[in-house]
Amino acid sequence: MNVRRRLIPAAAAVAATALGAGTLAGCSGDSVAVTNTDKFDVVASFYPMRFLAEQIGGSHVHVTSLTSPGQEPHDLELSPRQIAQLEVSDAVLYLKNLQPSVDEAVAQSPVATKIDAASLTTLESHGTEAGGHTAADDGHEDEGAGGKDPHIWLDPVRYAQVAQGVGDAFAEADPKHAADYRKNTAKLVGKLDALNFAFRQDLAHTRTKVFITTHAAFGYLAERYGLTEEAVNGLDPESEPSAARIRDLERTARAEGVTTVFYETLVSDRTAKTVAHDAGLRTDVLDPVEGITDRSRGDDYFSVQEANLKALKRALGAK
Repeated sequence: MNVRRRLIPAAAAVAATALGAGTLAGCSGDSVAVTNTDKFDVVASFYPMRFLAEQIGGSHVHVTSLTSPGQEPHDLELSPRQIAQLEVSDAVLYLKNLQPSVDEAVAQSPVATKIDAASLTTLESHGTEAGGHTAADDGHEDEGAGGKDPHIWLDPVRYAQVAQGVGDAFAEADPKHAADYRKNTAKLVGKLDALNFAFRQDLAHTRTKVFITTHAAFGYLAERYGLTEEAVNGLDPESEPSAARIRDLERTARAEGVTTVFYETLVSDRTAKTVAHDAGLRTDVLDPVEGITDRSRGDDYFSVQEANLKALKRALGAK
């Protein structure tokens, strides 16, 4: 849309010019497509933000993502091309403190509508244990506690709060289509409410309340549904666990009747398989929905979350 036709900063202009007079062809969701279309141009930082923008914006928005499918979002480094894309957008939707390179680019960008999803709900500090207190925990401190956990989209209730805020921001920035944005937001929130109900109902009665993951991404989900996530690593999916942490997890697994070590699609399963082998457990996928690839158990947020629910039901022994 870009009705303001603002001046592009020099650095962005140089980058854009080198790539073809400041405009690159691309479709919605293309991670390398520069904005400046006749629609409301939104740059999303990674998949959960892109999904919100597309669902709420509908046909009125052109959405591009800074994180390519299959790319680990925590590791994103922006190129000059992506910075140019951001500079000429109408809005940016991102999650502060998840991707430092995005935070820096947004802070320096003149884009008029900056939507930080983290400001639209509440964040908590999570370490390697979240959501409850297990028999093997007594006296041990969470690794990495003190940093705010950014994985709010895995809790349907928090994600719905973010969706409502995004809908309001779109309506304010593009008032011509405000009614449609509000209608689309209400529809999305309704679907998230239904997903929340399914998780709550299906996980209400289980043989165990404890699950083990390689990456501490599911703390909000665990808290929401009365579960305990025990993570091999902290919030950094690539960190290496200590021998002491592995021993703690083996004790927890025996005490709590844990059956499964979960791993995710965008990170190596090597750690999960090692821990599972040593503890006599099986492995399965619990997807943090940070990106959709051909390895994902679904083609969008809802279908992957439904697959996550099925995996949790199996692992926890849902009755």
